Amino acid sequence: MLCKDTGIRNPTRERTKVMDELSEGRDATILVVDDTPENLSLLNALLRERYRVKIATSGERALSIARTAPPDLVLLDVMMPVVDGYETCRRMKEDPLLAEIPVIFLTAKSDVEDEKQGFSVGAVDYITKPLSPSILLSRVRTHVTLKLAKERLREANDWLENEVHERTRELEATQEASMLALATLAETRDNETGNHIRRTARYVRELAVKLREHPKFAAFLDNKTVATLVRSAPLHDIGKVGIADSILLKPGKLTPEEFEVMKTHAAIGRDALVKAEALLGAEMSYLGIAKDIAGGHHEKWDGSGYPEGLSGDQIPIPARLMALADVYDALISKRVYKEPFPREKAEAIILEGRGKHFDPDVVDAFAALKDVFWEIAQKLSD
Repeated sequence: MLCKDTGIRNPTRERTKVMDELSEGRDATILVVDDTPENLSLLNALLRERYRVKIATSGERALSIARTAPPDLVLLDVMMPVVDGYETCRRMKEDPLLAEIPVIFLTAKSDVEDEKQGFSVGAVDYITKPLSPSILLSRVRTHVTLKLAKERLREANDWLENEVHERTRELEATQEASMLALATLAETRDNETGNHIRRTARYVRELAVKLREHPKFAAFLDNKTVATLVRSAPLHDIGKVGIADSILLKPGKLTPEEFEVMKTHAAIGRDALVKAEALLGAEMSYLGIAKDIAGGHHEKWDGSGYPEGLSGDQIPIPARLMALADVYDALISKRVYKEPFPREKAEAIILEGRGKHFDPDVVDAFAALKDVFWEIAQKLSD
C-alpha cells in the first residue's frame, strides 16, 4: 500500500493489511471429511461464507483430493469405515506434500485416551460432537490464521536468505575487484609478469585444500577462508609500489644495500593494508588475510626471514602458504638475474627448506602436490 502522494510504502498499513488477511483467512480452503451426508451439509453451510470448502466421504477420497490440491486445513471425522480418521491423519503426516496441513478431528468420542490418540497421529485440535458452530468457526479461524502466518514467515525467511546471498555475492565481487585492482597496480611497476600472480594464487589454493586434511589446519582453512586466501594472494607484493624504480627495475643483481631497501616492501604492503582496514572502521577478514600475506610471506620457519624475524607458528598460516608458493614460482621462472631452474632442482630446493625456510607441514603438502604445481606452471607459463 502506498501513502498518498509520496509513493513510499507505509509499514504500519502493510502490517495491518497482512494481519487482516491472516485473521480473515482470505481464500483459505477447508477440506471436510465425513461419511455422513448430513454432517457434510451442516459443515459446508457453516464454512462456505468465509472459506472455499471441499468435501470427501472417505479417508481414501480425502487423501486423493488433498494430494491433487492441498487444502489449508482439514476437518476430519474419526469414525469412518475402511480407513478411519486416525489412519487418514497418519498417512497425511507421512506425505511430505501434506505433512504441514493442520488437521482438526471431529468426533463423538470424548475420552482423554481418544484425544491423546488424535494428537499422537498429528492432529492440532480435537472438537467433540455435537458441534457448536461458534466454537468450530473460532477453532478453524485460529488454525487457518496460524498456518497462513507460518507460510508468510517462511516466505519472508526465503526472501531474506536470498537477499543475504545476493548482498554477500556482491560484496565478494567488490572485494575481488578491489584486490585485483591493487594487484594490477603493483604489477605495472614490477618486472614480474601477471601470470606470476595467477600461478601463485593457484598454488596457494592447492596447498590450502590439501592442508584441510591436516588437523592442525582444518579449523582455519574452511571454505570461506580458502576463497579469501585465493583472492588475497595477488596482493603479496603490493608493497613494491613503494620501492624506487632504480631498485625495483634494476636489470641485474641488487647490491646488499639495495636488497635491504627491497626487503622493506613486505612492511610497506602490510602497513598499507592495516591503514585500509582502519579506514573501514573494523577488522575485515579479507584484508586481514591480505595483510598477513603481504607482511609475512618473506618470514622463515627458523626465524631468519623478514621483516619481523618471526619463526614457527608465530608466522600466520596464510603467509606460510604464500612463502612456499612465491619461492617455488621464482625458482622455475626466468628473472633478469637468472634463468629458470629445472623442475627437479626447484622441487629439491623446496624440500630442502623443510623446517628451515618453510613450515614442515606445508612442505609435506607440496611434496604430495608436485605434479599439480608443475601442471599449473605449464598452463600459466609466461
